[in-house]
Amino acid sequence: MKDLTALLRRPSGRVDVVLDTDAYNEIDDQFAIAYLLRAGERAAIQAFYAAPFYNERSAGPADGMERSYREILHLLRLAGREDLASVTLRGSERYLPDERTPVDSPAARDLVRRAAAHTPEAPLYVLAIGAITNVASALLLDPSIAGSIVIVWLGGHALHWPDTREFNMCQDVAAARVVFSSGAALVQLPCMGVVDQLRATEPELIRWLRGRNALCDYLVDNTVAEAERYAAGKPWSRVIWDISVVAWLLDESGSWMRDEIIPAPIPQYDHHYSFDPRRHPICCVRAIDRDAVFEDLFRRLSQI
Repeated sequence: MKDLTALLRRPSGRVDVVLDTDAYNEIDDQFAIAYLLRAGERAAIQAFYAAPFYNERSAGPADGMERSYREILHLLRLAGREDLASVTLRGSERYLPDERTPVDSPAARDLVRRAAAHTPEAPLYVLAIGAITNVASALLLDPSIAGSIVIVWLGGHALHWPDTREFNMCQDVAAARVVFSSGAALVQLPCMGVVDQLRATEPELIRWLRGRNALCDYLVDNTVAEAERYAAGKPWSRVIWDISVVAWLLDESGSWMRDEIIPAPIPQYDHHYSFDPRRHPICCVRAIDRDAVFEDLFRRLSQI
């Protein structure tokens, strides 16, 4: 049996990575994609997967996935990385109907294929920043891949938070339960109580990114336009949640984040966690050095 605790440590050197993202849902997925594109010394990008989402920016999960697929391609064009368009794949068009039935998609099939080519000694890192439907579907299609992947997911809230009413988890609780019970190595970056430290303001974005390149200008304009939509004429800060999964991978020394190994919590359908100390371990991030992460992000993005 693989040593889960060893897999939950940050890897050294360059590793194979896929990114699963609901890129059109918000303004922060775009930052995460750009960040990953500038992390070539640590991340060998194997694929991008479009994840489903449903809110005011989509007509339903399938539409959210399709819009996310197009947004990934748009960002690749802005970054001059059209070479990755061929490994950008559509994901699930709906959420899991239950905890036993996968939602088949090109993304889920591709993840199964790529994971099968990896080993516990050289795993595939699955960075996920949306509803985790695609990843759960891949695990249901072929449970054996659990031994050859490390999932790094932004989802749920901190364990001390009074609920788990967080967008990525709430959209597909069944998928979260599949992943948390799969036995795969899992690094959880909780939103409220941990990753909500990653806030940026308009003056800061303009100071560090405006005019650096076309992609940076897009990121700034997109963020400011969205913030002005709900906070026009008021001070605002915006959480750039999704960069956290990339930052975890890049933080080779472990100085940007504090984490701990805990028994895997169980996401419940009534939006709370339950606990069983006999369950397999996961890594849960507890705290983030916000300034260190943004310093690295701005430095990398300004060089694109």
